[in-house]
Amino acid sequence: MKKTKYTYEYPRPMLTADCVVVSPRAEVLLVRRGNDPFRGCWALPGGFMEMDETIEQCAVRELNEETGLVVGLDNLRLVGVFSAPGRDPRGRTVTVAYAVHLDAPVTATAGDDAAEVRWWSLADLPPLAFDHAEVIDAALR
Repeated sequence: MKKTKYTYEYPRPMLTADCVVVSPRAEVLLVRRGNDPFRGCWALPGGFMEMDETIEQCAVRELNEETGLVVGLDNLRLVGVFSAPGRDPRGRTVTVAYAVHLDAPVTATAGDDAAEVRWWSLADLPPLAFDHAEVIDAALR
């Protein structure tokens, strides 16, 4: 069989997972970013998918690395896919967002590239990095 030679390259978008963790007290867990872009800004816990994991495994891993929370895959509820061009200044990035609803308050600790972690009232959220305000809105619908 003859191999087809393409005269163009396919773009390679980056894939991330983000978690909207909601407490029974109507609070959402946010991390203060320790790295650029948006260093010092508040964001949802999340990050880039590794080549040997599913997007769900990525969400669970990133949540644990950045906040210390351990959740199972069965705790994830798909919120949606966010793919607007320009949503990430590092390049073409698509994120899959998941909601995690907790039955009881838990303590979180900052880790990995999160400079700080904090529970925020849904009624009093700070300005957020990326399109994370839109992601939270979608999770709450």
